[in-house]
Amino acid sequence: QLLLVESGGGLVQPGGSLRLSCAAPRAIFSVYTMYDMAWYRQAPGKQRELVALITPGGSTNIADSVKGRFTISRNNSRKTVTLQMNSLKSEDTAVYYCNAQSKDSNSWGQGTQVTVSS
Repeated sequence: QLLLVESGGGLVQPGGSLRLSCAAPRAIFSVYTMYDMAWYRQAPGKQRELVALITPGGSTNIADSVKGRFTISRNNSRKTVTLQMNSLKSEDTAVYYCNAQSKDSNSWGQGTQVTVSS
């Protein structure tokens, strides 16, 4: 299990941008690079859904609903993963969760609220 610490949520107007960051401060480098890192979100009354995933080698999987607007990146040496969110829409409002997954482990952050509203 990894300790994951998220930051960067908040309130933004439609069309605006936010950057979410997730750090694994207690992970050692060799362990961190074993994990796929991802961002999920959960809106009120809806199931948690995958937003974006990045493998240790940098391959990405982006949900169709955010493709072209969101970008995921990771810095293995700093043990961080970032979700850059542009052209935000009201339907992007949700709690966003950082996730770290390997074949033996699945860890979640505490979640950070993103609200898109005028």
